[in-house]
Amino acid sequence: MAAESEAPPDLAAIEAARAALGDLVEETPVQRWRAAAVSDVLGPESAVFLKLELFQRTGTFKARGALLNALALDEAERKRGVTAVSAGNHAIAVAFAAHRVGTSAKVVMMEGADPFRVAQVRRYGAELVQVPDVHAAFETVRAIEADEGRTFIHPFEGRTIALGTATVGLELARQVPALDAVVVPIGGGGLCAGVSCAIKNAQPQCRVYGVEPEGADTMHRSFAAGSPQAIDKVNTIADSLGAPYAQRYSYELCRRYVDELVTIDDEAMRRAMGLLFAEMKLAVEPAGAAATAALLGPLADRLRGQRTAVIVCGTNIDAKKFMAQALFA
Repeated sequence: MAAESEAPPDLAAIEAARAALGDLVEETPVQRWRAAAVSDVLGPESAVFLKLELFQRTGTFKARGALLNALALDEAERKRGVTAVSAGNHAIAVAFAAHRVGTSAKVVMMEGADPFRVAQVRRYGAELVQVPDVHAAFETVRAIEADEGRTFIHPFEGRTIALGTATVGLELARQVPALDAVVVPIGGGGLCAGVSCAIKNAQPQCRVYGVEPEGADTMHRSFAAGSPQAIDKVNTIADSLGAPYAQRYSYELCRRYVDELVTIDDEAMRRAMGLLFAEMKLAVEPAGAAATAALLGPLADRLRGQRTAVIVCGTNIDAKKFMAQALFA
């Protein structure tokens, strides 16, 4: 991060990003989670706060970074349009952002993507290309970028994406003072990079925990190796967290600001989906339940008696798929 343009965002830069987004995005609410299921695991003296980013426009945090990138396009770039690759949420966000700034979007998704997500992409007027797997998706989007001159909006990498996701952490730090911990899901690392940066700037004493599925542990491998790493295959129901590789900027922000990483299995996410629905009436996708699964699983002993915030990051899931995946006690 030697270059000034690639330096970690400070609070002034994050505040400027939030001002630039204005009312194009929502300041999503925080809800204190008072439930026996939580106090039984963490103790009655604990306080858990849910940052409800699933109520963001497009249903996930992704709208923030996509819009910041779209707003930065010059006139010539807007004429050529944008492109993106995604399991669904980033594709929806880029389609939405392109629609809002008056440009076109051509997005790449995997075959078998959630039907609700496909419908949302088309709703915002984006052209959709579907390919067999995530590796083919990245190859396809690179070809679109080269052949059509479209601006590629990366799903998790780069300073502008980090500034967008950092606005989630900025809001949270203002909404809930004196936090002991924040739990953030990790796919490629863009959300965790921005949130952890904002939290550590605003509440330096707060610990940040990153959560990955066991079947998509790119950041764990990257931390262990000391550099961004890739995985051969994504194997998790949390397709939104299924990044095939980590990249330098998001990796370095996570390495700098995240205190600890943990992994969770698919069953833990399925149980957390059921619990969030039963207790809070939230119908979240597996990625949206990942931080809750870690809170009540591998992090439970460390977070007992503390003031902890959990990022509930998304809800773009078909109703039938939700009912098939969620486990109810």
